[in-house]
Amino acid sequence: MEKKSNDILLKNVNLLSKLTEQEVGMMPAVEAPLPSVEQVKQIVTLAKNIIFPDYFNQRQTDETLRSYNIGVHMQELARLLVKQIAHGLQFCEDCETIKTKQQVYQEAERLTLEFIDALPEIKRLLYTDVQAMFDNDPAARNYGEVIFCYPVVNTMTHYRIAHKLHELNVPVIPRIITEQAHSKTGIDIHPGAQIGEYFAIDHGTGVVIGETTIIGNHVTLYQGVTLGAKSFKYDENGNMLNVPRHPVLEDYVTVYSNASILGRITIGHHSTIGGNIWLTHSVPPNSRILQSKAVDASYEGGLGI
Repeated sequence: MEKKSNDILLKNVNLLSKLTEQEVGMMPAVEAPLPSVEQVKQIVTLAKNIIFPDYFNQRQTDETLRSYNIGVHMQELARLLVKQIAHGLQFCEDCETIKTKQQVYQEAERLTLEFIDALPEIKRLLYTDVQAMFDNDPAARNYGEVIFCYPVVNTMTHYRIAHKLHELNVPVIPRIITEQAHSKTGIDIHPGAQIGEYFAIDHGTGVVIGETTIIGNHVTLYQGVTLGAKSFKYDENGNMLNVPRHPVLEDYVTVYSNASILGRITIGHHSTIGGNIWLTHSVPPNSRILQSKAVDASYEGGLGI
């Protein structure tokens, strides 16, 4: 029995050790270390410590100590981000000029410094999201409750970090970041989506926001909302085209739970989309799109739907 067990183990080790054609086709051509999911998670944690220093670190009222702590986190963030961007750049299809290891790390350092330059604006936007969530939810007792407990803050921290890296054309890393939030909160936001300030998602579970979605300022979504594509376009070879295919929501739009807004349509400013709506056409500003009234039907003698 022991010999049979060893034979089966060895046979399958040999089979699984061989690189298949499909496996080779899916791997980057450059033989270099791949990004580390754990280190990417650490990058987000460090950024969170920098953006919300009084909440996720020991609170420091002394400005010198506060500056020192943020500086330590910033230095570690930069070190990790350079390394992970460098590992991610091997997935870049438009980086033909970046060939040597030195060039890869020089590009990774340039992108890292651009990202760090954007941290003050990312922080500003995130505090508007906290304010929007607090203003939209009468159950919120204080800002600390929103920052510590609300899934939208965790999701938007991941999204706003990932979106900036996406704008810088960093491959792979932005998707790792947003999918970490997706798996934890059930809110799926593609890093390519454009979201304005004062954005709120109440409850949040099941919300999906596609890559080419554009969302204005002071927009509120409820759980289960989908901002998705209605259909896809293909080139002459049958390959899917990455073209704008998701909705545009203008300022002060509210979308209630389980509504599906699909295709490249525009929801005009100050509009309200009711729950469980399936919407595939544009609506003008100040619209109210609601369900038909429910029909109350009774059945007798065991008859029913």
